[in-house]
Amino acid sequence: MPESKIRKSTETQRKLKASREAKPKQTKIKTPSSRRWVPPTFITVGLLGVAWLITYYIAGQSIPFMSDLGNWNILIGMGGMASAFIIATLWK
Repeated sequence: MPESKIRKSTETQRKLKASREAKPKQTKIKTPSSRRWVPPTFITVGLLGVAWLITYYIAGQSIPFMSDLGNWNILIGMGGMASAFIIATLWK
């Protein structure tokens, strides 16, 4: 026949209660607030980078400031896409 559980003595219970009271209470760490701004932001920045590159390759010579920038347009477009990737890492 199985044995019943043995109850702890009152002295043991007092020791446990005293040790619990002696420990400082830990404060809960607040989790960061929701980051609902991240998905629209990284999609927008990424699409702007892609749109910049497409515009440069299709009509870059016709647009005065784009033709002045030359190959820097590639860096601007790729920078937009890289920024979108960095922003996407913030999403939880």
